Amino acid sequence: MRLRIQSLIVSPWFIFGAAFLLRLAFLLYEAHLVPAEALAVVPFQNEAGNVAAALARGQGFCCLFGQPTGPTAWLAPVYPLFLAGIFKVFGVFGVTSFYVASLFNCVFSALVCLPLFCVALKIGNRTTAVLAGWLWAVFPSGILIPFEWIWDSSLSALLAISLLGIAFLVVKDPRQSKFVLYGLFCGFCLLVNPALGAVLPFLLLWIYLRTRSSQLDSLQNVLLAACLAALVCVPWTIRNAVQFHRVVPIRSNYSFELWMGNNPIFDEHSREINRITRYEQVHLYTKLGESAFLEEKRRVAFAFLRSHPALGLQLTGRRAVAWWLGTSTPWQDFQRADSALIRFLFLWNVTMLLGTLAGLLTLGRLRRSVFLPVAAYPLLFPLIYYLSQSSLRLRHPSDPILALLMALAATLPWIPPSPHANAS
Repeated sequence: MRLRIQSLIVSPWFIFGAAFLLRLAFLLYEAHLVPAEALAVVPFQNEAGNVAAALARGQGFCCLFGQPTGPTAWLAPVYPLFLAGIFKVFGVFGVTSFYVASLFNCVFSALVCLPLFCVALKIGNRTTAVLAGWLWAVFPSGILIPFEWIWDSSLSALLAISLLGIAFLVVKDPRQSKFVLYGLFCGFCLLVNPALGAVLPFLLLWIYLRTRSSQLDSLQNVLLAACLAALVCVPWTIRNAVQFHRVVPIRSNYSFELWMGNNPIFDEHSREINRITRYEQVHLYTKLGESAFLEEKRRVAFAFLRSHPALGLQLTGRRAVAWWLGTSTPWQDFQRADSALIRFLFLWNVTMLLGTLAGLLTLGRLRRSVFLPVAAYPLLFPLIYYLSQSSLRLRHPSDPILALLMALAATLPWIPPSPHANAS
C-alpha cells in the first residue's frame, strides 16, 4: 500500500488531478460567497467578456466596452472567440457560463503540470519533475487566477510551458514536419497572447543552435517555422487592415497600456487633474474611435517620457518590483495587510523570486545548454510590461517556468553529473 501511494504521488497524472481539485475547490468556495446574479455578470465585465458577448449576439468582433463602438483590434482573437462559444451554448452573461468558463480555466491551469513535468524531467531528474509539478499544483496564482479572471491568463500559462516543452521535442527529433507543426503552434499561441512573442525568437534560436550540427537544413527549418507562425497571423492582420486602414499585426492596445503607466497622474507637480476614470476614457474612445484614441494615447505617453525621463525610469523600476512582488511598495503593503492570506502571498512572492534567481544561477552553472530557452521567460518576457503595466495576472504565463526554476534550484545541485548532463 505504501509503495502504491508513493507511486501515485510521483505520477504526473495524479499531480494534475490534485492541481485540478485544488483549483476547483477554490472556485466553488469563492463562488458560493457571491450572489448568483453577480456571478452571471461581474466576471465578464471586461474587454474579453464584452467582445465575446457581441460575437455571440452576431454583432462581430466589436463593442469593446459593451457599447456599439464598432470593430476592435484591442484583443487577440482566440480567447474572445472561445468565450463566445461558451455564451452561445450556455447563454450570454449567465451563471452557467461563468462556471463553465472558470472550469475551463481550472483545466487549463492544471494541465500545466504535464508539460512542466516533462521539461523538468529532461533538464533534471524525476525528483525535479515531481517537485516542479507539485509546486505548480499549489502555486497560489495558479489556484487564484482561474476564478479571479475570466481571461486568457490560464490558457496562456499552458501555452507558454508547452512552447518550451515542444521545443525540446523538436531538438530531439528535428524533422521538417516537427518544425512545421511547431511553427503552426507558435502562430496559434500568438493569436491567444501576442506577449508570448517575446520569447519565440529565443526558443527558435536555441532550436537552431542545438540542431545545426546534426542537420544541414536546420536554419531553413527554423526560418520555415518562423514564417508559418507569421502566416497563421496573416488572416487576422488582413482583417485588422481592412477595418482600420493600417497595419495591426494582432492587437492594438499597447499604446493605451503604455499611457496608463506613463502619464501626468504620476507627476506630483502636474497641473492636470490627477485622476483617470473609466467613464472618461470610454467616452473619449467612443468620440474618437479606436485608431485615433490609441494614437492620442501613444503621443501623450511618449511626450510624457520625453519630458520626465527620470520619473519614467522610476516608474519602470516600480513596475519591475510590482511584477515580482505584487506591489511596488511590498514592505509597506505587507505591514498594512489585514489578511493572513495577503501576507502569505507577499511571502510567497519573495520566496518565488529568490527561488527563480537561484534557479537561473544553478541552470547557468550546471545546464548551460538549456539556459537560453528557460531564462527567456523570467528575463525577457516581462520587459514590455516593465515599460507599461505590470501585475501578477500579466506575469502568469511565465509562472510555470518560475516553478520549474524553483525546482531546479532545489534539486539540480544534488544530481550526479552524467555524460548527458548538458544534452537536451
